[in-house]
Amino acid sequence: MTTRSFRFGLLVERFLSHEALLRTTRQAETAGFSTLLIRDHFTEEPFGHQFAPLVTLGVAAQASTTLRVGTLVIDNDYRHPASLAKEVATLDVLCDGRLELGLGAGWARDEYAQIGMSFDPAGARISRLVEGIQVLKGLWGQEPFSFDGQHYQINGLDSFPKPIQKPHPPLLIGAGGKRMLELAAREADIIGIMASPIRDRVIAGDPSARTEARMAEQVDLIRQAAGPRFEAMELSVVASLWVTDDRRRDAHELAQRRGWQGVTVDAVLDMPAVLIGTIDQISEDLCARRNRLGLSYFIVADRDLESAAPLVERLSGT
Repeated sequence: MTTRSFRFGLLVERFLSHEALLRTTRQAETAGFSTLLIRDHFTEEPFGHQFAPLVTLGVAAQASTTLRVGTLVIDNDYRHPASLAKEVATLDVLCDGRLELGLGAGWARDEYAQIGMSFDPAGARISRLVEGIQVLKGLWGQEPFSFDGQHYQINGLDSFPKPIQKPHPPLLIGAGGKRMLELAAREADIIGIMASPIRDRVIAGDPSARTEARMAEQVDLIRQAAGPRFEAMELSVVASLWVTDDRRRDAHELAQRRGWQGVTVDAVLDMPAVLIGTIDQISEDLCARRNRLGLSYFIVADRDLESAAPLVERLSGT
């Protein structure tokens, strides 16, 4: 696999005002982050209240010049793909081609219930996402587009505007299970590999699913499904970061806080989405994980902006 340069995304979750968003955006750009990202949720649990993603990213883009903006991830069920295609293309034009679109099939059953939407079985939600991606890509093309699917029908629509980025803004698909990973391998430019699986419609805390061996299986599945296009793909993960002079102590404390019974300190330190240690140690870990797994795009939460800045400065673009 071709070695891709490192880049880093900042997932914004804590701002509560226009000024706070602008401040975080400018700090992220100055620190050298590649992308500013936001989730797509209606309810407070489990991540805290979230602002509307596309509107927020439009404001952030106007406060920056090089920083890319993206979603992590839009729930396909929450917007008709024709509407999403227009909003995304509009934002791509107005931010001069700096948008990345993250998409997923949806998973938060309680959230669906609170907004009065039916939470269909995973197969149905993924099937809608498959069609939704076809509609998005078709409407971003240069010709009028028609589509007659099970879930969506488009009749000769020439969507306006067209995105600046060609053939379309980079598409990230968040995936953990076999069918979603295979879909992402066929359709995505970036795959956000889920280190924390979703089981029974909630994010699981099972440490056995967070191991390097498990992620290696996911990467192998992606490689097989992607075929020749695998070489051009970018692999990403949302990482938890602790900068510390005593990584073994902090790894032990993390395992205790998470209730990971029987998990050794070394096992915690080897988890691909856990970054614990000094900047030197974490840098070495990231280089090793890129060599072994192909991971090159790491996303951290905005609470870790200052802690991550030296890491971003050291590794971005290398």
